[in-house]
Amino acid sequence: MSSTELPGIHAAAAAVAPTVGPVRIAEGEELRSVELPGLTLTVRSRPSGPGEPALLVHGLGGSSQNWSALMPLLADTLDSEAVDLPGFGDSPPPDDGNYSVTGHARAVIRLLDAGGRGPVHLFGNSLGGAVATRVAAVRPDLVRTLTLVSPALPEIRVQRPAVPTALLAVPGVASLFVRLTREWTAEQRTRGAMALCYGDPARISDEAFRHAVAEMERRLELPYFWDAMTRSARGIVDAYTLGGQHGLWRQAERVLAPTLLVYGGKDQLVSYRMARRASAAFRDSRLLTLPDAGHVAMMEYPETVAQAFRELLDERGRS
Repeated sequence: MSSTELPGIHAAAAAVAPTVGPVRIAEGEELRSVELPGLTLTVRSRPSGPGEPALLVHGLGGSSQNWSALMPLLADTLDSEAVDLPGFGDSPPPDDGNYSVTGHARAVIRLLDAGGRGPVHLFGNSLGGAVATRVAAVRPDLVRTLTLVSPALPEIRVQRPAVPTALLAVPGVASLFVRLTREWTAEQRTRGAMALCYGDPARISDEAFRHAVAEMERRLELPYFWDAMTRSARGIVDAYTLGGQHGLWRQAERVLAPTLLVYGGKDQLVSYRMARRASAAFRDSRLLTLPDAGHVAMMEYPETVAQAFRELLDERGRS
């Protein structure tokens, strides 16, 4: 057993998709499974008109559902698909157990290559922002524009509320956390996650909260949930320590695509102060700052993010 696997959860068992409750599908959405060698990805789509293709990538512990508020607002412009990264949402773990930022980026690249949809408008939030940055840097042919919402790019001074997430990368911590929180209900866990990710949790509707609790209950039934969280958290920490051409900031400087950066003033996980550095690193960037937003602006202020993306497209069309 590897140091990041939880007691009683073996790799062979984790590789088999268990029987759990179904993933929620909002009205107008469709789910499909994409089989690739050693990898199966679930893709959420919202069939619309002949818009330009887009792919949206969620953050750590999230899923393609994180984009369900934004996708319909851009349905007249984009043919959007949101992917469940390996081990998250409805996607089973990858056969090779690779949850690094590079491993997730390879999964996204393989999905785009297999579907022949590139170049796409690529969106990423948090971990997904780091993944999207790497994809845009190494495969510029696949990316029309890049939209990053609170991207998980390396910070020298990590925000205090983000420390517990980073600690998941330490061997044994995840197992200890599971034991210490065994009595926590899905509702308690959901409230904690929303307090961490939203600038103002009071903005969450009762219906959205019920759906989030149901999704949390489903995730906790997955035998590989904590393993995917642990390994992906370690992947972020490892990516923060890489230097040279593989460093995320160096790769940000290599991105050619027009880039929209979205930062929240109340983000407890990615510091608001990183917006200035990101604006300088991405050579063709526009910055949207939302003082009252937290870590998931596309869920908190989807209309504002959608409008900023439309303005990016307008600028791209005039250039």
